[in-house]
Amino acid sequence: MLELLAAMTAWPPLQRHRRIAAATIVHIAGSAPSPVGATMLVSDDGEVLGSLSGGCVEGAVVEAAREALETGMPRRIRFCYTDQDAFAVGLSCGGTIDVHVRPLLRGELDTACLPDGGAPNAMVSRLGTDASRGPSMLLAPGAQWLGTDAARAPLAGMLADDAGNPPPAARVRALSLRLEALAAAGGTSLLELGGTGEWCELPATTMLVESRLPAPRFLIFGANDFGEAMIRQASLLGYAVTLCDPRPAFATQARFAAAGEVVTEWPHRYLRREAAAGRLDRRTVVCVLAHDPKFETPLLEFALTLDVAYIGALGSRLSHAKRVDALLESGVDAELLATLHSPIGLDLGAGTPAEVAISIAAGVIAHRNGRSSQAQLSRGGGAIHATRQSRAASPDPVPA
Repeated sequence: MLELLAAMTAWPPLQRHRRIAAATIVHIAGSAPSPVGATMLVSDDGEVLGSLSGGCVEGAVVEAAREALETGMPRRIRFCYTDQDAFAVGLSCGGTIDVHVRPLLRGELDTACLPDGGAPNAMVSRLGTDASRGPSMLLAPGAQWLGTDAARAPLAGMLADDAGNPPPAARVRALSLRLEALAAAGGTSLLELGGTGEWCELPATTMLVESRLPAPRFLIFGANDFGEAMIRQASLLGYAVTLCDPRPAFATQARFAAAGEVVTEWPHRYLRREAAAGRLDRRTVVCVLAHDPKFETPLLEFALTLDVAYIGALGSRLSHAKRVDALLESGVDAELLATLHSPIGLDLGAGTPAEVAISIAAGVIAHRNGRSSQAQLSRGGGAIHATRQSRAASPDPVPA
């Protein structure tokens, strides 16, 4: 739904105060053209905003939405591929999607802005299948707001029973904190309430949590050829890239034009300033390519105290041993040192700056996805770069 907010204010059915239904993908099996959370709005006179499948099921969804508007009842529909007729109501890509269709209360979509005029970047939707009178959407200025007292009153209203009684305050508070955590992770999440388990005291429904966070940050320390190559790889992965180096003769925007930001400052001072300003989070990557202890030791000493996604440092195994000794001498706890990816990257035998950047990017991806640590250079031994023998053993390219 969040991706539609910017277009809602100019959408004619809303300006004419027509009745609106929302159709949202809540489950996917196999291949599907849109992700969970994708939403399409349908007015009672058949106008559409957004898309769920690029045309495969839109016609049937429009009919289901108009029916929901007539009856006032939400419903959940499954669409899947049909061998008999690939052009029938089904997905030609071969997957299956569950779509939740619900009428929206008058006023829920009258504005796409928060009371202070800002645009929301988080939203919670109630996807129940009953005809509850409570609101089905809660807009938030950010993930953290969902965990505050201000969010709990409207959240309790969303989960009130048919008599208007809200759930116990303690359960609403626990739920608001869970929703905050889900929104802080970014993207789209589903939380099932009711039934058995932790949320059994709450009414049976599904909560859809959406958030649009800024791009995760990739901080590169070291204005050199490795840093230049790393900027390109990190940008390809969708990171907002900053390069930092204290030497103005080396750290220039002209040389590192692909970086979103080039900062000339002592690395540890810059990192402290960014942390104090709240501009780092659990998705942030700290990549130290400085090759100079006077820069990297104070930088790593502070970085290892932060709750970020990944901290790695470039260097040989001898450099790593000296790095560890320096950090231990400076008082860094051995347990924190164990979280440092040093030497940085996957064991690919990389040698050139471009190859090393690929190795580092691959290591970040593997760590982010919880894949095996066996290929991480920081968890192994032996030569980092490919030897002449290993290169000679590689098969020659097949002549064209």
